[in-house]
Amino acid sequence: MFKILIIFVIALLFMGCGPEKNPTVKTAMFQSVSEESAILVQDGSEKTSCTRCGMNLIKFYKTSHSATIDNKVYQYCSIHCLIDHLAEGRSLDDPKVVDASSLKFIDIRAAHYVVGSNKKGTMTQISKYAFSKEEDAKKFQADNGGKIMNFFKAMEIAKKDFQ
Repeated sequence: MFKILIIFVIALLFMGCGPEKNPTVKTAMFQSVSEESAILVQDGSEKTSCTRCGMNLIKFYKTSHSATIDNKVYQYCSIHCLIDHLAEGRSLDDPKVVDASSLKFIDIRAAHYVVGSNKKGTMTQISKYAFSKEEDAKKFQADNGGKIMNFFKAMEIAKKDFQ
């Protein structure tokens, strides 16, 4: 019976009925990582939630940003929520973004953002993923499209969500 089931599943995949062709089959989101892979920098009971919108930081980890305000570290699900906090006239210290390759936080000033890829964005229609190494950004761009830019250019595009 098990062999028949395996043959059936292989046949379905071979005939184009896999997850990419069948919307009822769930696949993991690109932004998501395992709980063990996520670096959560906030303290307290809400450490797994975006400080602005409450979205799950593990589910939207690859677009996570962080910053410090008055010696308190905040973590955001996206550049969108980081900008939302900046819009209050806040001065954010030590801003960082998750490198989508290594899954570690890096300084936003050193990040190479790929903006507008075919990977789904977080809190926006235009995706924004950051990489510490330019070669990683170029490989991601070659596979998924988009444009490579620095944080400040990515931030200008993200600000358009608020207009």
